[in-house]
Amino acid sequence: MARIAFIADDLFEDSELRVPWDRLRQAGHETVLVGLEKGKQIRGKKQRETFTTDVAARDVTAEDFDALVVPGGYSPDHLRTDMDMVRLVRTTFTAGKPVAAVCHGPWMLVEADAIDGKTVTSWPSLKTDLINAGARWVDREVVEDENVITSRKPDDLEAFSEAILRHLGEEPRARTGDSAGAEQGAGI
Repeated sequence: MARIAFIADDLFEDSELRVPWDRLRQAGHETVLVGLEKGKQIRGKKQRETFTTDVAARDVTAEDFDALVVPGGYSPDHLRTDMDMVRLVRTTFTAGKPVAAVCHGPWMLVEADAIDGKTVTSWPSLKTDLINAGARWVDREVVEDENVITSRKPDDLEAFSEAILRHLGEEPRARTGDSAGAEQGAGI
C-alpha cells in the first residue's frame, strides 16, 4: 500500500480530485489531502465536492509519501505561491517519486522546476507556459515521462488514474471505450 499526497486548495476541479482519489483508495492506497493549513475545509469550483485537509504542507516532507497528485482548477494557481507547497512538490519530484498533474495542475510543476526537458500535456491554455519552462508539450490523454505524469482534462481521468497506478507498480485494469490506446494521443 502506497501513501499518496493530494495537494489542493479552494476551487479545485471537483472531478480531478474526486476521481483519482477514489480510484487510488479503491486500489488499497492511502490518500492524504495536503493543504495550506491542517483542517481547512476546501470546496471545488463547481461546488459539488467539499474536502477537509489532513495536514499542512509545512508539516510534511517528500519522505512521508510515495507519490503526489496535483488536481486542476484554480487551486494550483493558489498553491504555487506557497513555498512549503512548492518545496513538497520539488522534493517529491527530485526523489524520483511519481508526481502527477492534470489540467491546470502542471502550473505547480513549473513552479517546482519539475518539467524542464520533460514531455507533458495539460489544459491547452498552459501550453505556452509549459514550453517556456522547458517542457515539450503534446496533446494527449495522458503523458508519462519518467516520474512525471500529466493529463489534459476531466475526460482523461481514467487514463490518468491508471497511469498513477502503473507507477505505483499496479497492473492496470481493463479499459473500455475510446480512451484505450491513449499513448497514441487523441485531440481535444
